[in-house]
Amino acid sequence: MNKPVLPMSSLSLKLPTADGGLETYRLAASRIFPAKLEGTLNRVAFSAAHVVADPRADVDPWLTAAIDWDRTIAFREHIWDLGLGVAEAMDTAQRGMGLDWTTSLELIQRSVKAAKAKGNTLVFSGAGTDHLAVEDAKSIDDVIRAYEEQIAAVERAGGCIILMASRALAKLGKSAEDYAKVYDRVLSQVREPVIIHWLGDMFDPALRGYWGTADLDKAMDTAVKIINANAAKVDGIKVSLLDKQREIDMRRRLDASVKMYTGDDFNYAELIAGDDKGFSHALLGIFDAIAPAASYALSRLAAGDAAGFHDVLGPTVPLSRHIFKAPTRFYKTGIVFMAYLNGHQDHFTMVGGQESTRSTLHLAELFRLADQAGLLADPELATRRMKTVLATRGFDA
Repeated sequence: MNKPVLPMSSLSLKLPTADGGLETYRLAASRIFPAKLEGTLNRVAFSAAHVVADPRADVDPWLTAAIDWDRTIAFREHIWDLGLGVAEAMDTAQRGMGLDWTTSLELIQRSVKAAKAKGNTLVFSGAGTDHLAVEDAKSIDDVIRAYEEQIAAVERAGGCIILMASRALAKLGKSAEDYAKVYDRVLSQVREPVIIHWLGDMFDPALRGYWGTADLDKAMDTAVKIINANAAKVDGIKVSLLDKQREIDMRRRLDASVKMYTGDDFNYAELIAGDDKGFSHALLGIFDAIAPAASYALSRLAAGDAAGFHDVLGPTVPLSRHIFKAPTRFYKTGIVFMAYLNGHQDHFTMVGGQESTRSTLHLAELFRLADQAGLLADPELATRRMKTVLATRGFDA
């Protein structure tokens, strides 16, 4: 299932180049991946899933999030069919960049309900403090109360929790003791073990200095100490620092019961494969864009076929590095563009107008890399849609 099915595609189109010109690009050989998980997995793997905007809604996109709920939930069904879990209402869903807490809670409620109806599916949902405006947060106790409110709401919906990093805490927390006070208090109250999310400032500049210091070594010391002291209440930690060695170092320091979920969209293949001292599970935004390939690769790894795993997942890494290139916080545009190319939605419109955050050259290179990794599910459809986007941006493809 992971081998090329055509020697070379007959499809081609004109794509813009960095020198201002156009080149004729011929698509590569196709790959076909199963639409449902075949076999089993020996890694816990979450896709942080995007939301599908409703372009027909009469709203001001910068101010109000209009969601196409049917397409949004249908995409989650696609993820679950592939044996992956859904990390709900996270930054991939534009949390904090177009998706407010009220809409996030509705998304969580709908997703948890759909997961339960489907059965044997995995969904964890983001609980943070984003309903508390940073400028209104005056004390550490304000942060604790905000966390408690969102945790209670997710638990009432029947959901499991990803404890998101807090912009308010990043502003107010000045020491390891401040962070310990917040996390110790919050973790003592959760019903079930949570996944803690350490999101680097390349993903959200407002989180600079998280854990009370700009020194990442000291920050890791604080995080490890807090997690290991509360290991019974922590399922795992997702680390999104785009720093392979720091993740490995932290993984080796965690209590044996605590999972490391890689959030490294630059180095995930080798981190998931692991080494003789351990491996990372996965909670990745890029798995939204490459879900069929990720599912198949992980099934090959579980079957003992490490070469097959790397053969499929390795070629996806250049695409991921491109989608997540600086400014990394704009990666959601590439994720949604992939969903558009692959037919999961009928338009390239995003909550908050975020489709505008990447250039036409960026999208053209994304198309090349997706094609070369065999990630275009229907190359003819993807080519037509690429041409449509280029036309709206002034290029005759």
